[in-house]
Amino acid sequence: MSRAEQTLHFIAGVTASGKTELSLEWAQRHGAEILCCDSIAVYRGMNLGSAKPTDVERTMAPHHGLDLCPVSENYDVIRFADYAREVVREVSDRGNPLLIVGGSGFYLQSFFLPPSDGIEVSRVIREEVESLDTPEGRPDMLKRLKALNPEGLGDLDVYNPRRVMRALERCLSSGKTLGEIRREYDDLPKPYTEFSKRVLWLDREKDECKRRIAHRTQEMHKGGLVEETRHLLSQGLEQNPTARSAIGYREVVRHIQGEWGVEKMMEEINSSTRRLVAKQRKWFRKRLPEGSRMVLSEAKKPDLDSLAWVSGS
Repeated sequence: MSRAEQTLHFIAGVTASGKTELSLEWAQRHGAEILCCDSIAVYRGMNLGSAKPTDVERTMAPHHGLDLCPVSENYDVIRFADYAREVVREVSDRGNPLLIVGGSGFYLQSFFLPPSDGIEVSRVIREEVESLDTPEGRPDMLKRLKALNPEGLGDLDVYNPRRVMRALERCLSSGKTLGEIRREYDDLPKPYTEFSKRVLWLDREKDECKRRIAHRTQEMHKGGLVEETRHLLSQGLEQNPTARSAIGYREVVRHIQGEWGVEKMMEEINSSTRRLVAKQRKWFRKRLPEGSRMVLSEAKKPDLDSLAWVSGS
């Protein structure tokens, strides 16, 4: 079978929507391999907080995209895109269906758009910008970015320090505005044009999602999230900005440091997860194909034969 005859299937979804269960059922039904698209599950040892598929679940279908590097080592979307390209090639050569599953928007986006704008950021500029990443320095960092972009910052999330940092690095490195960088990026060739793509993204009604998040947090805690985080701290968790800021782990760290009790820690994990879900919904609605949203319910099990896959490009 040629690549032109093959299809990449995508199950995206908000946290606690039921991606793992549905993807495993679909993969078993179709003899598919699964590529996990999760910016935290790539780290070895970050198991409970990322709701990583268990060892038993991994025997139900071949899995890729898990445990790719130590927690002390930064892993980004560019590395993931290179890795994913190899997985897609290998699975395609085997003639197996590939199901790409996850909730990390920029990792998912790398299958539809170039993962990088190609701008090289020097160590000097990176260190200069990172020195501003403090509560006192962040207002100046944003002010400096705005000064370089008189036409505005577009849809940049100015409340996300890491997004502001990356934007400032690119403006300083290229000598261009964000608008100019974006226009040049839009002209870059798209990836995986040789494959058909079918997409759906999972959601839940607000109250049901809230209950599932609370249950998920309880199960993570009972499963040993505090102990897992202690071990990760000994492995270099705090050396990695992405890993140390992951929801679940960052709250547990504050508990371990004596700042929060268990009840407060659990409340904060639930609250952070609900905010993440709201951001995921907004991202999926804006960037995934219209009509690809599928609202699941505890009261009704989805029919694998009637999943409403939508064509993606």
